[in-house]
Amino acid sequence: MRFATFLLEGVEVPGVYIEGEGYYPLRDILGDAAPVTLLEYIRNPLQDLSASLSSKNLNPISPDKVTLCAPIPHPIRNVICLGKNYEDHAKEIAETRLLTQDENFIPAFPVYFAKSAYPAVGHDGSIPLHEHFTKKVDYEAELAVIIGKKAFCVKEADVEDVIFGYTVLNDITDRDAQTRYGQWFFGKSLDGFCPMGPHIVTKDELPFPLELNIECRVNGETRQNSNTSLLIYDIPRVISELSQGFTLLPGDIIATGTPGGVGHGMKPPRYLQKGDIVECEIEKVGILRTYCGQ
Repeated sequence: MRFATFLLEGVEVPGVYIEGEGYYPLRDILGDAAPVTLLEYIRNPLQDLSASLSSKNLNPISPDKVTLCAPIPHPIRNVICLGKNYEDHAKEIAETRLLTQDENFIPAFPVYFAKSAYPAVGHDGSIPLHEHFTKKVDYEAELAVIIGKKAFCVKEADVEDVIFGYTVLNDITDRDAQTRYGQWFFGKSLDGFCPMGPHIVTKDELPFPLELNIECRVNGETRQNSNTSLLIYDIPRVISELSQGFTLLPGDIIATGTPGGVGHGMKPPRYLQKGDIVECEIEKVGILRTYCGQ
């Protein structure tokens, strides 16, 4: 199943997307039992949702009538991110001297950092370029995992059980700030720097472990092209490891890292410009499209 958050009469509404039909607000499907936000549903999913949808004669909202928000527009806390989690990206980052020369080319352990996303940007939304502050805004297509259950000390073999689903995330980054301040949080947390969507695809829709093509296009030109099977540290390892001392909560978002091909790694570098259209696509999950500086 695919979940979304969209605007109806200016209000953010959680709902379900059925391909070939359209969007169904949860309040139409569940009535008074419907949660107000998708985050509330993830915390307390109702098992009869599919049955309720099929038993009612509901009229879907056409996709062209919907303004999509990020599926979780207001995350409960910062997005948990993985750095240097594809070999080709680790190499290009090392070559650009974003890292000190004594750091390992391939990290001996997963590189974790946090990214603020409040609010997150939805499909067909705008990425502010903050031109008064930086000239080096970059893209990073990533698969994001949405946690579905409270998780502490989870074994790798049991990780799929605590996952709710997956979405596409663009880890927009200010490379000026990343190099100037010598850390990642600030340059990745400027307003509007976390597009997500268009939907959350539930885990039952995808075989586990995941082997999904991941791609980023800028104005139709393919910049990144890889597969999630090439993650250095895979999803079971990452979630199990984090949970050993850090309780994961329903609705937590984990961005699993980006493959090679970012603008900063190109020769010469090619940063995002006003008017650029960025499309991040993950096989069977969706296409997240955003517009720069609008």
